[in-house]
Amino acid sequence: MTSRREPGGSDDRAGLSPRDKWITIFGRKPVLEALNDPSLSVAKVVVADNATGQSLTEILRAADRSGTPVQRATPSRVQWLAGNSKHDQGVVADINAPRMTPLQHFVRDRGNRPTKVFLLDGVTNPGNVGMILRTATGAGFDGVILPRAGTPHVGPLVIKASAGVAFQAPIVNAPTARAAVDELRAAGYRIYGLSSHSSQSLFKAALEPRSVFVLGGETNGITVGTDEDLLIPLHNGVESLNVAVAAAVVAFEVANR
Repeated sequence: MTSRREPGGSDDRAGLSPRDKWITIFGRKPVLEALNDPSLSVAKVVVADNATGQSLTEILRAADRSGTPVQRATPSRVQWLAGNSKHDQGVVADINAPRMTPLQHFVRDRGNRPTKVFLLDGVTNPGNVGMILRTATGAGFDGVILPRAGTPHVGPLVIKASAGVAFQAPIVNAPTARAAVDELRAAGYRIYGLSSHSSQSLFKAALEPRSVFVLGGETNGITVGTDEDLLIPLHNGVESLNVAVAAAVVAFEVANR
């Protein structure tokens, strides 16, 4: 599975482009499972012209039962859509991600309402991204901003780590972390960083109604400018937490308030 999407175009969700609405999966077993999962809405299936076999027959039957459109394409086109030339097995499918949106739409739609979001700044481990999506969704966060530069696509490892929640997660797409900070700050959000060097405890800080919590990458930490840095107090010589664990602490501290 992968999340590479065809560029351009628009759809009936307020003119969103396909890459801001669909998560694209590949491989015969994942596609068949998605078609048979009543909780998922499959927008379309694309099959390579040379694809054959019993498993493909099952996919076509499942698509017919669910009324999912099936398109034929060249093998090279399917490989490009999958973003993976070795494991697409001649089939890809676009899964509707109803809560995924571009940052510009998110900011506009939230208006002045209280809003809590995570911004991933160079978080490159797909497992961490998936766990953050699951945690944020479970804690009721309004969004998780995934910059296209420096963050893994919502692919197989991300989806697996999220235990499938990625399809329903409030994913907010942005070009870069820095661009996201600039747009959110201009819209009146306060930008908080999580840093072990801060003297201000997360548990004692007064948080603004519209807050962005920046989670730095596993290697370089936070690279964008923040308005205030917050500390998760640790004891017994422990210097830091895994970024997904830190996200869980923040998410449920905010939810508890």
